Amino acid sequence: MKRIILTGGGTAGHVTPNMALMPELKKHGYDIQYIGSYDGMEKKLIEDMGIPYHGISSGKLRRYFSMKNFSDPFKVLKGISEAKKLMKELKPDVVFSKGGFVTVPVVFAAHSAGIPVIIHESDMTPGLANKLALPKATKVCCNFPETKDLFPDGKAVVTGTPIREELFRGDSAFAYNYCGFTDSKPVLLIVGGSSGSVIINNAIRENLDKLLETFNVIHLCGKDNLDESLKDKKGYVQYEYVKKELASMLALCDIIISRAGANAICELLALRKPNILIPLSKAASRGDQILNAQSFEKSGYSYVIQEEELNTDTLFAAIHEVYNNKGKYIQAMESSNLADSTGMIVNMIEELVNSND
Repeated sequence: MKRIILTGGGTAGHVTPNMALMPELKKHGYDIQYIGSYDGMEKKLIEDMGIPYHGISSGKLRRYFSMKNFSDPFKVLKGISEAKKLMKELKPDVVFSKGGFVTVPVVFAAHSAGIPVIIHESDMTPGLANKLALPKATKVCCNFPETKDLFPDGKAVVTGTPIREELFRGDSAFAYNYCGFTDSKPVLLIVGGSSGSVIINNAIRENLDKLLETFNVIHLCGKDNLDESLKDKKGYVQYEYVKKELASMLALCDIIISRAGANAICELLALRKPNILIPLSKAASRGDQILNAQSFEKSGYSYVIQEEELNTDTLFAAIHEVYNNKGKYIQAMESSNLADSTGMIVNMIEELVNSND
């Protein structure tokens, strides 16, 4: 039986594309093993799918000063040793890495064992973990044509991001009843990322009464960000996080306000959902979400508000523009060269495995 090791962790964006690949890999006869960190959020997600999970030591690699910068390199070295041991035990035919700090030891160990490695880079420019791992990669998958140009000819392929099949099977009637809505207003969905966004949450709640004049509002506000004072507000529902209900909420909503993480916006594109993107600011990130949002805005898929410019006026101008011109945004998304990302990546995996036989 062919065997593949998938790796990725730290955030949902480094795990869900791997989860999207799994059904197709199983169809192609692969035994799937997963390597993540000992206590990362990826552990439960993968184990819930019945996939064998192997934990290794993982140290974070930082661009800024921290006392942990002195101890974490030793965790990375320990992780490489543990990953090398797993390569000998599991003997995979190929490794697929989605990114996150835990993947660096896995990619290094696979390369040293002569195992082909495919890396997926979602953002316009590679993050630090992928930058370190890229020289060891056999192939690189990316979302944006601009990213492909950063690599040597023939190494990178624009594949897009694998999308979970269940996202296409949402039931809008189920979501309507689940949220307890009682009228036919259009639905606005707010997604602030897996940990939520204080800035977006505040902007929505400060303008909630005015929003509810036109919309029913579903607010995915992130862990520990519920506002108990709003729990009985008619037409407004808030959740820290949803899992199986998300597909149905996406099917129900008319427009979405979202951060600009690469996986999240690729899902919006695949589902053809008119959207407003509020990328994480450069002060709080390396600026990857800003570049992602600019690319989608340039293609006509999204309306973008920079975080520093988010206020009542810009919020309502954006909502008015996107809702009243939904057809324009949907048409742009429908004309995109959206690839069968899952099929492309699985074919690439097959080619590497067969050429290595």
